[in-house]
Amino acid sequence: MSMFGLFTCLSIYFSGVYVFCSKRKHLLVVLLSLEYIVLSLFMLIVLFLVEFDYDYFFPVIFLVFSVCEGALGLSILVSMIRSHGNDFFNSFFLSLC
Repeated sequence: MSMFGLFTCLSIYFSGVYVFCSKRKHLLVVLLSLEYIVLSLFMLIVLFLVEFDYDYFFPVIFLVFSVCEGALGLSILVSMIRSHGNDFFNSFFLSLC
């Protein structure tokens, strides 16, 4: 595994984790950071499999689950915008009281 590829994947992963932990105002930003993290993990898995000459069956399954996760997140976002009018987390929690 090349050091540049490993460094790139890890820097993408940690920047996604930073955005996920620090920017919690909008649901869309949280969902985008989660997709960013999943993309970096996919790149890391593919780099690992290329290095050790394994087959590429697991990355296909990983992509299927990540697409399902993205579709579920978008459906939650759409239903939240339809019911509350925006994607702020504060307005979502205030309406539960």
